[in-house]
Amino acid sequence: MMHLLSFALCLAAFAALALAMERQQHDLFGRPLEPALTRALRMTGTSALLLALGVLVNWQGWGLGLVMLSGHTSLAAGVVFCTIIRIMNGGGRRGAPPRTAQSRPLPTSSRSSP
Repeated sequence: MMHLLSFALCLAAFAALALAMERQQHDLFGRPLEPALTRALRMTGTSALLLALGVLVNWQGWGLGLVMLSGHTSLAAGVVFCTIIRIMNGGGRRGAPPRTAQSRPLPTSSRSSP
């Protein structure tokens, strides 16, 4: 039960931290979120990770608790990462064209090539 609780906290934390990034905000919502909401997402993500750390260390001690936190955070980050990729590629529906993120122009060099 503690594994599930700490994994759910890590998953929520990484989802909040991913949504706090400007790139994901543009990709998912088409615009940046309000700065206050972005700060709240960062604080929520950080707090959830610290809470997961507290749960695991209280349950298993520092040695094993930190190792378990490392595993839970790795798995949660991978799940959030793959979910964002799936959302950006059209939700995995067959035959649906992939979504294209609004690309920003690449910076041009002021030097001329020889």
